[in-house]
Amino acid sequence: MKVYIVPVTPFQQNCSILCCQRTGKAAVVDPGGETGRILEAVEQAGVTVERILVTHGHLDHAGAVAELAERLRVPVEGPHRDDQFWIDGLAEQSQRFGFDGARPFTPDRWLEDGDTVTVGETELQVLHCPGHTPGHVVFFSPEGRFAVVGDVLFQGSIGRTDFPRGDHGTLIRSIREKLFPLGDDVQFLPGHGPASTFGHERKTNPFVAGQAG
Repeated sequence: MKVYIVPVTPFQQNCSILCCQRTGKAAVVDPGGETGRILEAVEQAGVTVERILVTHGHLDHAGAVAELAERLRVPVEGPHRDDQFWIDGLAEQSQRFGFDGARPFTPDRWLEDGDTVTVGETELQVLHCPGHTPGHVVFFSPEGRFAVVGDVLFQGSIGRTDFPRGDHGTLIRSIREKLFPLGDDVQFLPGHGPASTFGHERKTNPFVAGQAG
């Protein structure tokens, strides 16, 4: 699987394009804004987008989902239903932060822990990892040893938990019990900033260092 990163919005959120190299089929993950820029990246990559995947309902991750789904005529999968209140409030979030065009949407498929999604011939496992938001999900490729973790975990940090229905203890458990057991060798793309590995964060991240799965 090939991964193209498209930073979008003033928050520099890592929207990504996941491409199955065997088929050329792709998924756009967390289109938070700047639809035109995302579409340009899709064209430059020469891929065929077959779905949109969403880790959670915050504006910088989901603000362009409705528009992009309409433009590409593809289904939306994710997040977990517990983030519906965030998605329902996207227009209000958009006005508060000065974004243009963010609209609520209804996913074609809400995701649950243990579900799978496909990108071409590549299968991604779905892990429900609440804490940053209650309905946050992570997408993991066992074959590629790669995960898209949204705002659960970052290089050297963890997701904020001071938003409505965020919970610090729940977030730590999600990292410790869902992510770290996947393996130290797994590389992950966070919602912001550079990629890292679970092993590096388990050893050095001051918020979760030393907590083995």
